Formats: sequence, C-alpha cells, structure tokens
Amino acid sequence: MTLFAFIYTLHLLAALTWVGGMFFAWMVLRPAAVTALEGPARLRLWVEVFQRFFVWVWVAVVILPISGTGLIHVRFAGFETAPRYVQVMMGLYVVMTALFIRIQGLQLPSLRNAVVAQDWPAGAAVLGRIRRLVGINLLIGLLVVALGAARPMF
Repeated sequence: MTLFAFIYTLHLLAALTWVGGMFFAWMVLRPAAVTALEGPARLRLWVEVFQRFFVWVWVAVVILPISGTGLIHVRFAGFETAPRYVQVMMGLYVVMTALFIRIQGLQLPSLRNAVVAQDWPAGAAVLGRIRRLVGINLLIGLLVVALGAARPMF
C-alpha cells in the first residue's frame, strides 16, 4: 500500500464514520425511536447514543485534518497548489467541527441535565435543537463528500 493510499483510506474512514453516523442517526435511528419509544425513554436513549457516537466523532475530528494535510502534501505538494475544492472542503470541515463542538459543549449537557431532572419538555426542546444542528451538519457533510467525489469537475 502506498503512502497516499494509506492516508486516503484513513481520511475516508474518518469521514465515513462521522457523516455516515449522522446519516444513520437522522434517517434510521430517529424515526425508529419516535415510533418505538415514549418521550422519556427516547431522551435517555439519545443521551447514551450521543455519548458513544461523539467519541468516534472526536476521532474523526482529529484524523481528518491530519490526513487531509498529509494528502495535500503528498498529492498537491502543499496548500498553495491545492485546488479550490480542497480549500472549500477544509472550510466546511471547520464549520462542521464548530457545529459539533456547539452540540457537545452546549446542547448535550443541557439534554443530560434535563434527563437527570426528568424535565421531559425541556429535554424535548433541547433534543429538537440538537436534531436541527445535526441535520445542518449532515447536509454540510454530504456536500463535502460530494465535493470530494466530484473533484475532477474543479
């Protein structure tokens, strides 16, 4: 395996973990939880899901810029010669990371506190805000994947 292939594989696995996890949560887990669970159980489930998933998101948040920088240096000989789509992907990564930190740093503690206090209306409101931010992040993540897949266009 070449250095490029190794770095590229690592980069894709990190992106797949983050974006694919959001896709699964938004498109599969959320509707199933709404159908199968009452409000309190659903809120408890999401606290547990986020705690476990966010560990993997942090792994992706660390790996993506390291592997991305490696790819830029191996493929394009540096940032100055990297094509525009790479620069756009880097910018969108920053936006996605900021949204993720907002969810984990502000929203998740509020959700956890509401669940501990059994304040189900407050928990539902926080979960709604998290759902909206995850939805935005999912759309951005899908755009980043599409940019990477369509790179010959740029």
